[in-house]
Amino acid sequence: MSSTIFTLGIIGARGHTGAELIKLVAAHPQLQLAFVSSRERAGQRLADHHPQIEGELCYENLDADAAAAKGVDAVILALPNGLAAPFVAAISAARADTVIVDLSADYRFEGSWYYGLPELTRERYQGQKHISNPGCYATAMQLAIAPLLDLLAGPPQCFGVSGYSGAGTTPSDKNNPELLADNLMPYALTNHVHEREVSAHLRVPVEFMPHVAPHFRGITLTANLWLNQVQTREQIQARYQQAYANEPLIEVVDEAPWVSRIAGRHGAQVGAFTLAPGGKRVVVVATLDNLLKGAATQAMQNLNLALGLDELTAIPH
Repeated sequence: MSSTIFTLGIIGARGHTGAELIKLVAAHPQLQLAFVSSRERAGQRLADHHPQIEGELCYENLDADAAAAKGVDAVILALPNGLAAPFVAAISAARADTVIVDLSADYRFEGSWYYGLPELTRERYQGQKHISNPGCYATAMQLAIAPLLDLLAGPPQCFGVSGYSGAGTTPSDKNNPELLADNLMPYALTNHVHEREVSAHLRVPVEFMPHVAPHFRGITLTANLWLNQVQTREQIQARYQQAYANEPLIEVVDEAPWVSRIAGRHGAQVGAFTLAPGGKRVVVVATLDNLLKGAATQAMQNLNLALGLDELTAIPH
């Protein structure tokens, strides 16, 4: 294993995911944070917001050309949807071998980008420098559905509930604790970007109904799956155990997992495996932390893979 030190920049570092990324980078023996870009915090010391970071590194407000001029080994884009393209173009033009991990939805449908859900797509990685990080709900959905893909008799129906950190830091109804108190807020009930994402990558139509809840972090995803042949609970559970047997971040559990037990953890849990009478309908529940396995942890897995490092370097597991 190489002991090379790689330089990394984070663009969009003020948000919840940016904060989690900085914690992971601080614990990484082979990553050196070269710059962090945030318009709102430009000029402020990173250490004043993240005590685990030593030194005088300050947030900067970098446009695409300024970020490209840094000449780093890798860049993580943690920007809202629709903002990545100028940075990708400038960074790639300045240094073609820079690894770019994009956390937005901008490149999840681009065939030239590696779609990085390691537990399901690792074998498709062929050295691509451009990596699209899956959505948080999309990660939970795919982990819940994939082991039964060949048995599906129709579109999976998925009911998702996320903590309000998933709505980002820009104020809206979906991250307003007062409006969310004692409430469950449905939104984007058809054609959500994660519905399109999962349908594209699993190559089956998926129906997805997202909601946001008053808790801060964590996703619970309930998938209703109709099967083309009768199964026992033991057969179904065995499929999941076999699929994720060598995946340290995926835990197959017997009961339905609780979202409160996954908050702050870097992996996902999949369980419940409840069969309806007749044995052709099963309900599966997956939970993960939307800021970690749904974003920052997965980005670190992908970055490690692209840099030739152990995939779980700096990720507690």
